[in-house]
Amino acid sequence: METITWHDFEKVELRAGTIIEAVDFPQARKPAYKVRVDFGPLGVKWSSAQITKHYTKEELIGRQILGVINFPEKQIANFMSEFLVTGLADDNGDIVLASIDKPVPNGSKLI
Repeated sequence: METITWHDFEKVELRAGTIIEAVDFPQARKPAYKVRVDFGPLGVKWSSAQITKHYTKEELIGRQILGVINFPEKQIANFMSEFLVTGLADDNGDIVLASIDKPVPNGSKLI
């Protein structure tokens, strides 16, 4: 494992956001949703997330997540992902969202 400095960590914009829309993404190679997330003063952004094993589109609405918002946009099939949804792999390799257990303002930075 590579060691990083506090300054390196501070460069990562890990921000809280609320999912406001989730739609199927049939063009993705692996099953995924497109999610639209409100990051408060930092705007509303779209991303692709391979989270279909553990979550329905309906239960994602209103859920707060952590996203990395300062990566460059990435093209996934015919879609431009504007941030990285964070999560962890379970025993089967399926993604479980990194989430927030109590409400915080959208746009709050992980510290």
